[in-house]
Amino acid sequence: MECTIKWVDGMSFIAETGTGHLVAMDGAPDAGGRNLAPRPMELMLAGAGGCTAFDVVLILKRGRHDVRGCSVRLEADRADTDPKVFTRIRFTYTVTGRNLKRETVERAIHLSAEKYCSASIMLGKTAEITHECEIVEAD
Repeated sequence: MECTIKWVDGMSFIAETGTGHLVAMDGAPDAGGRNLAPRPMELMLAGAGGCTAFDVVLILKRGRHDVRGCSVRLEADRADTDPKVFTRIRFTYTVTGRNLKRETVERAIHLSAEKYCSASIMLGKTAEITHECEIVEAD
């Protein structure tokens, strides 16, 4: 896996991933940025959310469960001093489907958190991570 980051101007950067995709990043105005794109740490949080959502949907689909939707809200606290690592991250899942059992969804979340989601497992080295879920019955 690889990625190249190029400085654009001010505190704006473009990342080009090894698969050829582009992602913009920018800093806050008080750090010289123009607030035109997500901060790098926001992208780390988004990456962890995308990684675990991918896992949960894949696990449920492979188990032939009728999953129709999955969203993950992440709320994080950071250290007050440099390096300002994440110290706490709360993952709140909303999984929509037909006849989904709580135990099944919780098992998928647990497998993601403990075995498959590389991003959240790495972040768990510095942050206390908690998981909550809500199951919504699809129409």
